[in-house]
Amino acid sequence: MNHKNNVCKVIAMYLPQYHPIPENDKWWGKGFTEWKNVGRAQSLFPGHYQPRVPADLGYYDLRLPEVRKSQADMAKEYGIDGFCYYHYWFGNGRRLLEHPFNEVLRLGEPDFPFMLCWANESWHEKFWDNKGGVSKNLLMEQIYGDENEYEAHFYSLLDAFKDPRYIKIENKPAFMIYEPLKFPEVAQFITKWQELAIKNGLEGIHFIGQTQHAFRDKDKIIGLGFDAINAVRIYDVLQHKSKLSRSFARIKRSLFKTALYEKYSNAVKYLTDPEFDSAPDVYPSIIPGWDHTPRSGRGGFLLHDFTPKYFANHVRNVFNVMRNKPVEKKITFIKSWNEWGEGNYMEPDIRYGTQFLEVIKNIKSSES
Repeated sequence: MNHKNNVCKVIAMYLPQYHPIPENDKWWGKGFTEWKNVGRAQSLFPGHYQPRVPADLGYYDLRLPEVRKSQADMAKEYGIDGFCYYHYWFGNGRRLLEHPFNEVLRLGEPDFPFMLCWANESWHEKFWDNKGGVSKNLLMEQIYGDENEYEAHFYSLLDAFKDPRYIKIENKPAFMIYEPLKFPEVAQFITKWQELAIKNGLEGIHFIGQTQHAFRDKDKIIGLGFDAINAVRIYDVLQHKSKLSRSFARIKRSLFKTALYEKYSNAVKYLTDPEFDSAPDVYPSIIPGWDHTPRSGRGGFLLHDFTPKYFANHVRNVFNVMRNKPVEKKITFIKSWNEWGEGNYMEPDIRYGTQFLEVIKNIKSSES
């Protein structure tokens, strides 16, 4: 990654789901995208901010290059340094939702830095819908395969790794794995990819393991060959509640059939850990909000009453934990740029417009 100054680099996770694909047509109905869930979301209690309505970019279709350029232009304007596209590889060469990124690669546009995160999880019946509950009905299984599979996967991405826009850390293409500990042979996978990277003129791959259990799992993940972890602390607020509070919340949820929620203002202090996240091999996350109810209905969890003011407190906390890191490791990931179905986005909506983006821009400017 090219560091022109000492300011933290902000990379936003990017969901490429907003375009029809044959599989989603078959499973959910013709033309399905997650906009359907976003549009039919409901307010579940007084003050619950739903539905969310996109503003400047509208209900876009990611097949359109004009949309992808508008997103990148907006991100760049407000101080975001790149996108981390979710990448779906299910084994045996089977991919889904690959079209937007393939077009970014093929066209050379937008001229905006990028990297990839392998979303290595199976899809079940409840993956995109908002009916709640848990389903074991498997739609697409995540298969890992053997070394031949690892090699095929690597070469499918080699052009991306060699693209001048690809984000590098310590001069190595950065590659994130969403569920590092669910891949039984991930250490062998990493070893194979490192060998293939050197063989193909790269200095290696900078592997990042994402985790929502950073305290518990960091040493395991690093021990498997990862260079760093991305700590996502959305659910940490629940772990800090007393047993009595958690029991009361479960009873309330059961009696009133409403979603589990916590105030964003209270959650902010748990979204970073000053000591743990200051380690060079920990990349903290910026969480602009969370509301899973468009996908999971009343069974979801959400951070309630989020505002730009509290978001600014959170972003400052993230920047503060990185002050003493090496310049190359001053990296944070926004979760996310556009996960509207999880209330987890930076794109403008009709309530807040660009205010959350302005927070990033203003705080980065004050740090430079």
